[in-house]
Amino acid sequence: MTNTLDKFFTFLFYRKGLAIFLLLAPLLIWLGVVYLGSLFTLLIQSFFSIDSFSGVIKREFTLESYYDLFRQSTNWDIILRTTTMAFTVTVVSAIIAFPIAYYMAMYAGPKLKPILYLGVMLPLWSSYLVKVYSWKLIMAKEGILTWILEKLGLLHLLDIILSIPVIGGTSLSFSYIGMFLVFVYIWLPYMILPIQASLERIPKSLLEASSDLGGGPAQTFRKVVLPLAFPGVVAGSIFTFSLTLGDYIIPTIIGNSSYFIGMAVYTHQGTAGNIPLAAAFSMIPIIIMMVYLMIAKRLGAFDAL
Repeated sequence: MTNTLDKFFTFLFYRKGLAIFLLLAPLLIWLGVVYLGSLFTLLIQSFFSIDSFSGVIKREFTLESYYDLFRQSTNWDIILRTTTMAFTVTVVSAIIAFPIAYYMAMYAGPKLKPILYLGVMLPLWSSYLVKVYSWKLIMAKEGILTWILEKLGLLHLLDIILSIPVIGGTSLSFSYIGMFLVFVYIWLPYMILPIQASLERIPKSLLEASSDLGGGPAQTFRKVVLPLAFPGVVAGSIFTFSLTLGDYIIPTIIGNSSYFIGMAVYTHQGTAGNIPLAAAFSMIPIIIMMVYLMIAKRLGAFDAL
């Protein structure tokens, strides 16, 4: 038995391509059958339709589901609302994450850096649902945030914010503002880590060269650090944008009754039982992300992952 194994490994040693293929085969099977297969099934389902009288799915090729999707203005509102929220969360997450990542990469010492890494990663170790429900309690009318603002005499500022049309509401837990805050909190680590990784790869010699050539700190940051770190920002935006685009739990728990894409898909395939329309709706974020990834690739984002 041992001799057979030795011969087998010797055979693979001289055939590197075959060895790599055998190592990657389980992953390729999983990716091809389970992941890509499910996406292909989803695409096929979107070209079916549902009988309005019996509710039975008609497995005939048609564009009826896409016609139903795009002819209703409410669906366009859902797509625009979701995309706007994803874009806003991505921009604000990048603004907050960059100073944190910059300090971790450029100034944190060997003792402080692991602590900062732990602080960034720690929220990812707790349950997603626990974090969302915790924020719902924090932002409720009777929550600790309202209590703190009341003690500080700043409750009127919260009332002013909640009175803003469209984004306001009865409380933070029933408003777009509250939903936005939860999204930023949940996805912020996914923005910090790629930016920090890209900043770590900037050679210190480039910063010293910029200083030797007369570049001040602001000029060095603008012309050296920021361009080299920008792929990391784009890489982080892939996570924040895509995760916000497809999330349906946060909009369901936090915020008003306005639908997002994930909620619409869940409703169509669950409550309404219209699987073809749900599949057609599911193709929207996929198409948006395909365009987004093509742009991100041109900006060098995959080099920072």
